[in-house]
Amino acid sequence: MAPPRHRRPGFSRRAQYSLFVTYVLAIAGAIVAGVLLLISIADPTGFAALRAGAAEVTAPVARGFHAIRRSIAGIGENTSAYLDAASQNAALKRQVAANQTKLIQADALRVENRELKILLNLQQEEAGNVVAIGNLVSSTASSSRRIAILSVGSSDGVAVGYPVRAARGLIGRVIETSPTTAKILLLSDAENVIPVIRVPDGLPALASGLGDGTIMIRPVDLGVNNFKRGQIVTTSGSGGLYPPNIPFATIVRKTNDGALARPIASPASSEHVMVLRPYQQAAKQVLDTALEALPKSESAE
Repeated sequence: MAPPRHRRPGFSRRAQYSLFVTYVLAIAGAIVAGVLLLISIADPTGFAALRAGAAEVTAPVARGFHAIRRSIAGIGENTSAYLDAASQNAALKRQVAANQTKLIQADALRVENRELKILLNLQQEEAGNVVAIGNLVSSTASSSRRIAILSVGSSDGVAVGYPVRAARGLIGRVIETSPTTAKILLLSDAENVIPVIRVPDGLPALASGLGDGTIMIRPVDLGVNNFKRGQIVTTSGSGGLYPPNIPFATIVRKTNDGALARPIASPASSEHVMVLRPYQQAAKQVLDTALEALPKSESAE
């Protein structure tokens, strides 16, 4: 037969002892509390001494619990600090990347400002020979024809045959115009043949493009072929199209009949360019101005 579901404590000695101990502890606690109450009323000084002694006894335990609590709180703080450091590190990386982008932009602006300053000085030096200043919109990179598009055209005074130069040197000449754009034949084009001289001895030569971004320099006197790497070639002014002394190309290596060179100014590195009047027309204007300044008697002679 199964035992009853709810048994009385009297049927178990362990339950009886537990109940007895509980009663004893409750009665003892009540007695102690009463005694402490009486002491606190009758002798406050003695009760204060008892309270201080109890505090001294329980102080190590309290310190132990306090240390445990601080350790747990420290774990939380360290975890939070680690997470904060990770987020701050990511934010600093983003800031460094943004600063690098700004530095690159600042460098690009410095280069552009330097080119514009040089063009401004050249414009002041050339006086009335400058037709317009514009930007190179695009240029061919892989085609056999080396052509660039300029952002100014016939409405700005640009005409076919006008030379085009950048801050660093010559770019080419205008071969076609529209009201707002112009097509430029670059120095490296195979159909572009330009009279040049070597600096500083003035050795005359002819420069012709090879269609691959390089230029062949052939001396007029075929018996003189002493080109060296790093020598500079400029325009000579012969032919009346390009003004003299415009930086043209740098010698790369000597060849059997001349030298191979690269243009000093390229469309890829020259955003702003200046359109000039042909040199022969400029020279004619200077001569006409000089004749007008002379007395009529001298000009008649």
